[in-house]
Amino acid sequence: MSTPIASTARFEARISHDLHALLKRAAEIQGRTMTDFVVAAVQDAAQRAIAQAEVIHLSLADQQRFAKALLSPPRPSAALKRAMARHDKLFGAE
Repeated sequence: MSTPIASTARFEARISHDLHALLKRAAEIQGRTMTDFVVAAVQDAAQRAIAQAEVIHLSLADQQRFAKALLSPPRPSAALKRAMARHDKLFGAE
């Protein structure tokens, strides 16, 4: 049985000579190739950017208000009841 080959993609970027020297120095300090260093740094940055976009941070007071609203939701207002009735009319009640 043969081992599957990992699929890869190529990414190229033009960078200044100063940035190239900086990346090369940082990679050497860590004992890595520039490719390994850059790929690891970019992957870390991408994961942090996605996490920051997906996670909602609330103050302690906001967390308490949110929990209270979940545990004791307010009664539906007249406008909400009309909206729910319209939704049920358009999409059918479940």
